[in-house]
Amino acid sequence: MSEVVRQGRFTDKVALVTGAGSGMGAAIARQLAAEGARYVVAADLNGEAVKAVAAELPAAAAVALDVADAAAVDGAVADVVREHGRLDVVVHAAGVDDPQAKQLIADALVEGRPPEVTDRLDDASWRRVMRVNLDGTFHVLRASVRAMRPAGAGAIVVIGSSSAFDAPVGYPHYAASKAGVHALSQAVAKEVIASGIRVNVVAPGPTETGMAARTPKALRNGFADPRVRPYATPGEIGDIALFLASDASANLVGAVLLANGGRFTA
Repeated sequence: MSEVVRQGRFTDKVALVTGAGSGMGAAIARQLAAEGARYVVAADLNGEAVKAVAAELPAAAAVALDVADAAAVDGAVADVVREHGRLDVVVHAAGVDDPQAKQLIADALVEGRPPEVTDRLDDASWRRVMRVNLDGTFHVLRASVRAMRPAGAGAIVVIGSSSAFDAPVGYPHYAASKAGVHALSQAVAKEVIASGIRVNVVAPGPTETGMAARTPKALRNGFADPRVRPYATPGEIGDIALFLASDASANLVGAVLLANGGRFTA
């Protein structure tokens, strides 16, 4: 968590954070609680992990949730509204990578040859990434908008990726899924601002999460560059997400904030 915390930005707010069992989602759930949220619903596919995170917070509940399951997302959001009367803030941090594709890229780097991934990418790998990253984002956005429209207010922040901009070689499905996430979020943002709901995106670069920890060493080394900032911490990305969720960003609608430490600009 950032050492500089603005107490009270989320006083009395009810928040939902997906992907809250680890990494950026866990950091964001903790930050929301530290900054006054009345209640934080922490959701993650890993039920045990998210229970541990929720147990740290003064007023929170843990929900085991697969964001690719539309009915489950609808049910989780409806439960929040039924139990707390409203939903003020949603941060959607749930997502997946493809360890097999990463290994193919790393092997190519070690062997000094171009990666050969696309022709070896099977339908199941493609669908898994799209189902969680893109379909899951649609499910969360749709359910959140349904909950927030009647109140005429709300803030939704989606965690995208800098991969949508630089489209890493050998990672077409992940890049495509995150590019879709950005476009989807922007299209929804333009629609729902008329209902008082703001939607924005953070597009992180390399960040120290469990996903990054599973990245092969050769590929991690490829991201190392002394001319730019090192891997971000989850709390640093969380600071950006919470800025977008706060009243301080009232004029930001459909923004995609690239947070990659200076590796490239877009």
